[in-house]
Amino acid sequence: MSSKIHYQWKCFSVEEQAHLLPNNKQVNFTTIKHPGAVVIIPINSQGHIVLVNQYRPAIKQWILEFPAGTLEPNEDVFECAKRELAEEVNLKAESWQSLGELLPVPSFCDEIQYLFVATDLTPTIGELDDDEIIEVVTLSVQQVEQKIAQNEIQDNKTLAAFLKARIAGYL
Repeated sequence: MSSKIHYQWKCFSVEEQAHLLPNNKQVNFTTIKHPGAVVIIPINSQGHIVLVNQYRPAIKQWILEFPAGTLEPNEDVFECAKRELAEEVNLKAESWQSLGELLPVPSFCDEIQYLFVATDLTPTIGELDDDEIIEVVTLSVQQVEQKIAQNEIQDNKTLAAFLKARIAGYL
């Protein structure tokens, strides 16, 4: 199938492809190509959750969310999770559990988000990316639930990862 890249920026691209649908109809479809990302749910020794309050220029708002980040070229997802935990909240974890994957916007983007629970946390030194403005926030599970109920947490990856962690018994 043929494809054409319409736009490239950092590690993202907008690509148009001819695609054969399951009903054998061929269509042109535009996809945002994304290298994938990790989402980390850091849980401290008191059972509290470490989040980030991050300014998101696309919506010109501060968003309360779990630490997360985009995979570098050829980077292992677990190594990316460790890197992002250090960069965004200055923590490292001795214990890691995978919670599976999310497809945040499969209607037009091929991104896969890999979810992790991180525990046995200790301080470390990380360095934010140049375009990140982050405040670290630690909340109890009940406080997170209250913020969800009050629409103060709207980020889809955070909502889905919180639910998966809750169902799996980590929270």
